[in-house]
Amino acid sequence: MIDIVAKRWLFFLISAIIIIPGLISLIVPPGLQLGVDFTGGTLWEIQFQRPVAASDVSSVLAAHGYADSLIQTGANNTILIRAKEIRPDQKIKTEISTDLRNRFGPMTELSFQSVGPSVGNEIWQRSMGAVGLASLGILLYIWWAFRHVPHPYAYGVCAVAALLHDALVVLGVFSILGRLIHVEVDALFVTALLTVIGFSVHDTIVVFDRIRENSIRHAGEPFASIVNHSLLQTLGRSLSTSLTVLFTLSALVLFGGSSTRMFALALLIGIISGTYSSIFNASMLLVVWETGELKRLFRRGEAVAGAAALSNAK
Repeated sequence: MIDIVAKRWLFFLISAIIIIPGLISLIVPPGLQLGVDFTGGTLWEIQFQRPVAASDVSSVLAAHGYADSLIQTGANNTILIRAKEIRPDQKIKTEISTDLRNRFGPMTELSFQSVGPSVGNEIWQRSMGAVGLASLGILLYIWWAFRHVPHPYAYGVCAVAALLHDALVVLGVFSILGRLIHVEVDALFVTALLTVIGFSVHDTIVVFDRIRENSIRHAGEPFASIVNHSLLQTLGRSLSTSLTVLFTLSALVLFGGSSTRMFALALLIGIISGTYSSIFNASMLLVVWETGELKRLFRRGEAVAGAAALSNAK
């Protein structure tokens, strides 16, 4: 029988290697590249019938008082404009559109999104509140659901640790992408993050529930053996469920529209991470908790720190 649990510290190391670069990117300002949903401003995507240089579009915007706008060119003669707030009912939007058509020919407006700074700040606060409340609710629910097993709070804490792992992976990757190719996060990204959290917990509960059943059936066996047996029983189901979702999301990332591509990418990264964390993190953390390895690790760290302090004192 394959002993997955015996390699638990290797799996923890892999998670650390994946998370640490993204965590550093998140800590170093600006962290995430926030879209207009959070910062306020205007995101305007237009398409011309012929190629137009970003500098030419910038000159038109500068003539109307929007010199600090960010202009990006895309496929099929599309132009993406990020500017300070332009309200759709303002006369200035019509004037800019008219000037662009006069200089570069027919133009099609693909999308126009404008958010005030106060609205953006409110969306950011509510989004963070939603993530926090979801995590707390999951912790309490799992604690209650596993109340008949020893240390039910351990199951809740390990599940929340796994979902935080997945959230940090997604946030870290998008932070790095924001620095490399200026990928911004918007309100749809928060929706993807909450979906990833839900998927991660769903997969973790499937594994934990099998551990609970096997703990009753194989009472007296070492806890690590019970967890390993449970993982092998649920591994095929977890991978099959995840692969069907991953194939769909991969198609959306590769062939979907630009408005949903980053949403699908966040889900794709999160579900890959969620599948990994449910099998190789949440269950392993439970073993470390139940076998007392975590306490021994902390005690060893305290002993090393104490010895170092005593040596420095001498």
